[in-house]
Amino acid sequence: MFTIHQLTGFVAVAEEGHFGRAAERLNMTQPPLSRQIQQLERELGVSLIDRSGRTVRLTPAGRAFLRNARRLLHDAENAAQSARRMTAGRAGLLNLGFTATSGYGVLGTVLRTIAERLPHVEVVLQELVTRDQLDRISSGTLDAGLVRPPTPPGVESRLVGTGALVAALPAGHRLADEERLPLEAFHGADVVGYSPLEARYFYDLVVGIFGEAGVRPTYVQYVSQVHTALALVEAGLGIALVPTTAARLRFAGLVFRPVDLPVPEPVELRVAWRGENDNPALAAFLQLFTAADDRGDPLIGLGDGTADGVRGTSE
Repeated sequence: MFTIHQLTGFVAVAEEGHFGRAAERLNMTQPPLSRQIQQLERELGVSLIDRSGRTVRLTPAGRAFLRNARRLLHDAENAAQSARRMTAGRAGLLNLGFTATSGYGVLGTVLRTIAERLPHVEVVLQELVTRDQLDRISSGTLDAGLVRPPTPPGVESRLVGTGALVAALPAGHRLADEERLPLEAFHGADVVGYSPLEARYFYDLVVGIFGEAGVRPTYVQYVSQVHTALALVEAGLGIALVPTTAARLRFAGLVFRPVDLPVPEPVELRVAWRGENDNPALAAFLQLFTAADDRGDPLIGLGDGTADGVRGTSE
């Protein structure tokens, strides 16, 4: 079988039309180049170059083979580059999980950054609650996830950003005309809360905030998804504390108001992964966060935004 070196030599001779110039182009002397072409011809069983005249001319077989030789060299170079990109993590497959609220907050920026800086990495997305993401990360079926803390042993994480909580109110609610709400406004109010099982992070967060402030709302429903909480608020069942990114969901009958909280941005979003995962694409993905952090890049600090200036979608 012919070699890459033989193909390279033949293409150089064909393009230069001269053995001496082709040898100079390849940084070699002419005799070994001539031997390469002869060996290639013996391997193929045809003459590629007409040697009867003083100039180099390709035979009909040589002209036909030149097209294929160029294609083979191009494919070989692409294969080498692909292998190098794969090893460096700049190519390959990344299975990435995300929560619903990160889907309409951080996820878009993360995907745009991957497309810009790791264009040969294919991303397979899976929308899952944090608990299911962490289970799949631990089992190795998910490379990384945008999750809420905490993470279990064996799963590493780093902070992506923090965000605020805002009040979601029906458009006609008595508090809807207020520019900003004190946390005490929730005391005794009908509130749509979060499930202690399916939405454990937001359940602990909201109940903890209310408990520390001595605020005792009346919970009318417990839900597992933020968009479900918004639907129930729009239906008039109560009010809710939701991440700022929830305001991006266009519920016509809702307004959103900033709330005075003990901690301005208590909502955390983290990127999580299994430390033993040796997928090079994962390592390159995580490096995006490290490099962005070092530069103060917008990729870090995305979180859920800020509550300042949040207004209702119905206004």
